[in-house]
Amino acid sequence: MIKTYLEPTPWDRRNFPFETYQLTEYSEAALRETDQVEGHFTVKVGSFEDTKLLHEYGFYYADTLIAPFCKKERFLSERAEEVSFTEDFDKDEILNIAEEAFQGGRYHRDPNIPNNMADQRYRNWVQDLIDQDLILAYKQNGKIAGFFAYKDNQILLLAMHEDYRGKGMATAFAGACVNEQFKRTGYSELKTSISPSNPASLNVFLGLGFRLGPATDIYHKLNGTLGERE
Repeated sequence: MIKTYLEPTPWDRRNFPFETYQLTEYSEAALRETDQVEGHFTVKVGSFEDTKLLHEYGFYYADTLIAPFCKKERFLSERAEEVSFTEDFDKDEILNIAEEAFQGGRYHRDPNIPNNMADQRYRNWVQDLIDQDLILAYKQNGKIAGFFAYKDNQILLLAMHEDYRGKGMATAFAGACVNEQFKRTGYSELKTSISPSNPASLNVFLGLGFRLGPATDIYHKLNGTLGERE
């Protein structure tokens, strides 16, 4: 039996006119397999890994993810705003905030991916989170001012409406989200992942008592052409 190192990623495939895969391991055998299949590939490696092979096989750097974490006893709850969250919201309002707020992700930074496809990927992801009842909204004066998504002890997404950004509310709002997740889940430690290309978000979490966890580098490769979806 021939071993395959390519795992299909249907959550990405639906957004692009080519097959999408993630590598199950970082090895020359896995990288070699990407030369034999057309599609878009993602591989995650430790930040101190030797990346020579990646470049030899046509992979290029896409992003780094740092994994901040916070134990409940270290959470600076006094910095959190008193916020009431609701599961009753207009999903289109959430999707509009998400599409506008998440413009710096790894697919937006991938030179082989058009921005409209990257936008659609994030919109579909948020739609999935809505369908799975993993999003809570924060309203002010009947309007959604922000939302966050979580699953178990993982903080998945956090966003504020553009009307409320840049007004010194980020730490208080993020703190309210963290506090709500601690209360709802009962976990003693929460985790998230943040790109260093978003230092403002990273500083917000550090200001709430989070500590830096391990970093992972993400590399992409497109083997073939953009083409058109059949």
